Amino acid sequence: MPLVSMTKMLQDAKAGSYAVGQFNINNLEYVQAILQAAEEEKSPVILGVSEGAGRYMGGYGVVVAMVKAVMEAQGTTVPVAIHLDHGSSFEQCAKAIHAGFTSVMIDASHDPFEENIAVTSKVVELAHFHGVSVEAELGTVGGQEDDVVAEGVIYADPKECKELVERTGIDTLAPALGSVHGPYKGEPNLGFKEMEQIGAETGLPLVLHGGTGIPTKDIQKAISLGTSKINVNTENQIQQTKVVREVLAANPDMIDPRKYLGPSRDAIKETVIGKMREFGSSNKA
Repeated sequence: MPLVSMTKMLQDAKAGSYAVGQFNINNLEYVQAILQAAEEEKSPVILGVSEGAGRYMGGYGVVVAMVKAVMEAQGTTVPVAIHLDHGSSFEQCAKAIHAGFTSVMIDASHDPFEENIAVTSKVVELAHFHGVSVEAELGTVGGQEDDVVAEGVIYADPKECKELVERTGIDTLAPALGSVHGPYKGEPNLGFKEMEQIGAETGLPLVLHGGTGIPTKDIQKAISLGTSKINVNTENQIQQTKVVREVLAANPDMIDPRKYLGPSRDAIKETVIGKMREFGSSNKA
């Protein structure tokens, strides 16, 4: 199946009261594991690529070529989107679009509101010309993810969310409502009242960043309020690294990367399968 944008994927999720997982990829093993999980679970899936991960893997063109090759080799039949996560500028989004990404996020949430509107509108114009979906963000998601560092959490303003959607034509919105990138310190405190208001006023599928560590009951409540995309990266990294450490500790002379990355790939796959079942996207492809 060819790569697809997120638009129909997330509209279907919103209508069906489930969420599609965005699982960030960092190397070949992540691509293999996530696509295997999606195929086994018959779940649509979004492969998230941060700017830092894109650089590490050799550029956006390499990422697209690798994903397409793995999909062909593994016989992937479920809908798959490649999504630029936290695109920092119009230029970065344009590079990803021209490389073959099917979805981009323009994160101008740190800019003044009118600047956010302007750059997001520019990205939407280019992306929609190429059939690519666009995600935007308002407010501040705490924590750090690659190049994105945010001190504290600033809740998105529902009125600004409505205006951003109306003036830009984005396909999905990530309103910052208490989630953070990376591990949580204490219990997450999500703004469900604001989430419900933003979902009702914009009519768009909403995105929850920082999905690792949020209790299942909160995930289910967020989905019931229109959250249709949930981003997960830290949990896969934790589980993968744990297995690598265990294998190398038990085999201190091991030097073949296939022998410690192989088992860690299985750990990513199992983690993703668990998330797909939690989000309700299994058997929705």
